[in-house]
Amino acid sequence: MAIDQIIVTLAGILLAGTVGWYFWFSKAKGAHLQLNSSGVQEILITVKGGYTPDVIVVEAGKPVRLNFRREETAACSEQVLFPDFGKQATLPPNKTIPVEFTPDKPGEYGFQCAMGMLRGKLIVE
Repeated sequence: MAIDQIIVTLAGILLAGTVGWYFWFSKAKGAHLQLNSSGVQEILITVKGGYTPDVIVVEAGKPVRLNFRREETAACSEQVLFPDFGKQATLPPNKTIPVEFTPDKPGEYGFQCAMGMLRGKLIVE
């Protein structure tokens, strides 16, 4: 094997290992919400090809306000659904729409678009 083949092979193995580590072993750090002056845990979530942030950490028993701002016109992102909380919202483009609820029990709860293509996670501690 020539030296250039060895270098390319090693670089490929290193790149594949890095990608594998990122997707399987790195821990997602959720956005931890803080209480605002009115006692509500609040955050702005941007909707553009996905949810940013897509992992949100809140405290159980305290009101939550998730402000969704849709910065695209794709049909998939028109709605956001919180099936475990019985909540949903229509998200018009370039407007901020709040979704408010109080999570009572700790756990991990998913949220998604109506088609299930965009997904996020709410972690209640």
